[in-house]
Parts: sequence; structure tokens; C-alpha cells
Amino acid sequence: MKTLITGSAGLVGSALVEYLFTQGHTVHCLKRNRLAEADNFWATTDLSKNSDSIFQTVIHLAGENVAQGRWTERKKQQILFSRLEGTKRLVDYISTLQEKPGVFLCASAIGYYGSRGDEILDENSALGSGFLADVCRQWERETQRLVTMGVRVVNLRFGMILSPRGGALHKMIPPFQARLGGIIGSGKQYISWISIRDLVQIVGFLINRDHISGPVNIVSPIQTTNGGLTKALGKALNRWTPFKIPTFMARLVFGEMADEMLLSSSRVTPKVLLESGYEFSDQSLDAVLKFCIEKQ
Repeated sequence: MKTLITGSAGLVGSALVEYLFTQGHTVHCLKRNRLAEADNFWATTDLSKNSDSIFQTVIHLAGENVAQGRWTERKKQQILFSRLEGTKRLVDYISTLQEKPGVFLCASAIGYYGSRGDEILDENSALGSGFLADVCRQWERETQRLVTMGVRVVNLRFGMILSPRGGALHKMIPPFQARLGGIIGSGKQYISWISIRDLVQIVGFLINRDHISGPVNIVSPIQTTNGGLTKALGKALNRWTPFKIPTFMARLVFGEMADEMLLSSSRVTPKVLLESGYEFSDQSLDAVLKFCIEKQ
């Protein structure tokens, strides 16, 4: 199977490229066009209009990192623009192809649901409020033009990704190792997570399931809270976690991002995956954390 992927250098993209190669995919990594005078957002000129541009699968992961740096107005504009413009231009390119891909998998996030306390959320749950929810809403909307072209679209709503190579865990481990890690806010806010191993396997699963389209929650069925994750990570690192970061301090340091990411409560369930028969490989948060720490 021939697959086109954006965001191949990122945490998810790099792991996914490795996995797809093992599954027999021929992978082409589409890059941004960095020329200031370029008309094309993507370097599609590297793709010819003949058989080299025929892809059975397109996976779109590229977008500005939402967890890097304080959310200034400029940063928020970059987060939104990178997703909307990047997706729009990629869809524009696909519309020019005589032979369309069978499936288009586009990254999104469980931020779509906003902060909802202990409410159990599945793919049918309503849109939440806040900046991230609005970004996800607009991002997913940009993919819908492909549906009218006969392309199956899957919106990958990722939870917190646990990987030994980077992401949230990579930022959490140093303060925990220094015995400065602890609960943020009340610690009762739900965190929906997914191991990188299950994530790549889920994408492969979805590629081969023609009946699945629309939003899919990419999260483990094993739910935890900020307090639960803190305790589990402290145990994995053999460190006490006595510190607590009060809500006001998190807001002071991280601004708006604190409310939408650190203090947000998202109790999300992978309803579509469970009903479709996907079997999760990682059944224990403790085991996933131990693996990630050992493989750093």
C-alpha cells in the first residue's frame, strides 16, 4: 500500500512511519514548502502527476505544537493557521488528483470536548468550549470536502500520548526525578491517555476498516486522573511526589494553556474502537510508564 504522510518528523509521525514500513507500506513523507515566494503550502512539486502521485492512504499529522511555549495571541494564531491552512491546501491538492486516495486520516484531539469534569465522553458527545475545542472543530471541518469527493475521512482524536521518545512524559520526568513533581490543581481532573504502541497499531487498524469514518477517540479504555498519573509516575521513578502545584500557580506560569491542558478534565472513552473489535495491547498504565522510562 502506498501512503502519503505529513508531520513525519514529529512524535507520532516518526513512530508511525517505522510501523507502516513493517506493515508493507511504501511511505512518502510530504514536507512544507519553505520557499518564501512559493505558491504551494506543501512541496507537492516533488510529486509527479503520473503514477507516482497515486496514494491509497493519506495521513495528515502536521501542525504547530500546542504544548510548546506560552499561548500568546500570535502563538494561538500559528496553532490555528498551521492546521487550517495546511489541511485546506492538502485537500486542494488531492482534489486535483485523477485517482483519489481511499482514506484520509487527519489528526485532531480530545480537546474537541473541552473540560467536562467526570462526564463520560464518546465520539457522539457534543463540542466543548474553549480555544482547543474551536481549533479541533475548524480542523475537522476542513476535511469534510473530501467526503464529497468519495474519500473516507477519519478524524483521529488523540489523547495524551505516552512515548519514550518525547511528548508530555518527556517534560514530566525531569521534575519528578528531581523530586519536584506533584499533583496539579485538585488532581481530580481526568486524563485520557494512549501509548505510542497502541496508537500506531490503531492507525493501521483504521486504515483497513472501510466501515469506520468520522471521529475516532484514540485513547486507552483505562482512565486515570492527574493524581493517579502523578502517583503512577512517582512509583515508576521510585520518587515521592509530595508537592502540589495550586491552580493559581499553574495559571500564573502557563496562562490560558493551564486551564485548557493542565487543569482540564477529559474522561474520554474509545467507543468506536471497542465496538469495532480493536484489542488494546497495553492494559496497564504502570507497565506503559515503566516501559517508557526504561527506553528513554
